[in-house]
Amino acid sequence: MSSTVIPSPVPRLQSIDALRGFDMFWILGAEAIVQAFRGMNQSAPVKFLAGQVEHKDWAGFAFFDLIFPLFVFIVGVSLVFSLSRIDSREGRRATLGRILRRVILLFVFGIFFNGGLSRAWPDVRLAGVLQRIALAYGAAALLFIYCKRRTLVIVTVTLLVGYWALLTFIPIRDFQLDQASLSAKLGVSDPSMAQVHAAFEATTDRTSGHYEPGLNLTNHLDFEYLPGAMYDKYYDPEGFLSTLPAVATCLLGVFAGLLLRREDLPGSKKVLLLAGAGVLGLGIGWAWHLQFPVIKKLWTSSFVLVAGGWSCVLLSFFYYLIDVRQWRGWCQPFVWIGMNPITLYLTLSLLNFNMIASRLVGGSVSKWMDDHVAAGMGGVVTALLGLGLVFLIAGFLYRRKIFLRV
Repeated sequence: MSSTVIPSPVPRLQSIDALRGFDMFWILGAEAIVQAFRGMNQSAPVKFLAGQVEHKDWAGFAFFDLIFPLFVFIVGVSLVFSLSRIDSREGRRATLGRILRRVILLFVFGIFFNGGLSRAWPDVRLAGVLQRIALAYGAAALLFIYCKRRTLVIVTVTLLVGYWALLTFIPIRDFQLDQASLSAKLGVSDPSMAQVHAAFEATTDRTSGHYEPGLNLTNHLDFEYLPGAMYDKYYDPEGFLSTLPAVATCLLGVFAGLLLRREDLPGSKKVLLLAGAGVLGLGIGWAWHLQFPVIKKLWTSSFVLVAGGWSCVLLSFFYYLIDVRQWRGWCQPFVWIGMNPITLYLTLSLLNFNMIASRLVGGSVSKWMDDHVAAGMGGVVTALLGLGLVFLIAGFLYRRKIFLRV
C-alpha cells in the first residue's frame, strides 16, 4: 500500500480550536443553562430548545446527539495538521510514537473518567467516550499517514456499507436485551446476569435486520464479548462493533482537514465545498435512515452521515467567520476551551461546576431570586455561574500557556 505524501505544514487555523471549544461548551455547562430556562418558561420554543439538549432515546437526531461525533470529526480535521507538522519536522518514527502515545493516554484517561479502579472487577467500565476517541483517532491517523486519498475514500465507504451489511444480514439470536422483555421472558423483575446469559445461550431461533434496543448484532456482541461493566447494563454505546463507523466519522474529518490545508483554493471556495459536502451528507444520511435508522447508540452509518453533514456545515461557518473574514473577537472564549478540551473534560470527573456554583448562590439566595425576580431564576443564575467558572479556568490555563498535550 502506497503512503500518502504529506505536504509541509500550514499555519494553525483558529476556527478549528474555536469549533472544538464550542462543542465542549455544551458538555461543560451550556446544556444546564438551557434546562434551567425551561424551569422558568414552559413555552413551546423553550421546550423545543430544551429537547434539543437531550439525547434521543434511540432513533432520531437532536442537537445534543451531534456533540460527540462532532468532536470525533474535529479530531480527524486536527490530525491532518498536527501529524503533518510532526512528520515534516521529526520524521515518520516520531509520528508513529505520537499516535501510539496519544491512543494509550486517551484510553487510560477514559477509564479514569469512568471511575477508574474505584470498583472491583468486573464492575470497571473499559468502554467510554475517550476510549472511542482514542481508537477512532488511532485508526484514522494510521490510515492518514500510510494511505493515499483514494484509499481513504474506499476505506470510509467500506466501513459504512460494511457496518450496514453486518447489522442487516448477519443472523442473531431472537433475544431482546432490554429490561421489559427480559422481565416478561424470565418472569422476574430484576433477573441476574447469570439468568440472562443462560436464557440467551438457550435461544436457538435466529433473526436478522433488526435495529431495536438490545436486538441487533452490535448489542449482542457487546453482551457476549465486551469485558467489564457496560453503560446500558447488557451492552455499551461505545462497544466493539460500533467503533468501526466511528473511525469513518474521524475519516470524514480527515477529508475536511485535507481540504482546508489546500493552498491552491481560496478560502471562499473551501467554505462552499465544506457546506456542499455537509448538505450532501445530510441528504444521503436521512435517505438511508428510511431503511437503516439514524441511531447514535449504534453509531449507524446513516448517523455518521447526518452527524458528519452537520459537522461540515458548522466547520464551514466557523472557518468563514474566523479564518476567511478574520472576525475573531467573539470566539476567544471558545478558543480557550478548545485549546484544553481533555483537561477540562477530565476536570468534570473531579469537580462539579454546578455544585460549586450552588454553594455560592444556592439555598436561600436561589430561593430569594425565585420569589422576587422570577420563578426558576435561581437555577438559571446557578447554571450561568457554573459555566462562568469553566471559562475562568479555561482562560487562566490559556493565558498561562498551560496545555495538556497527549
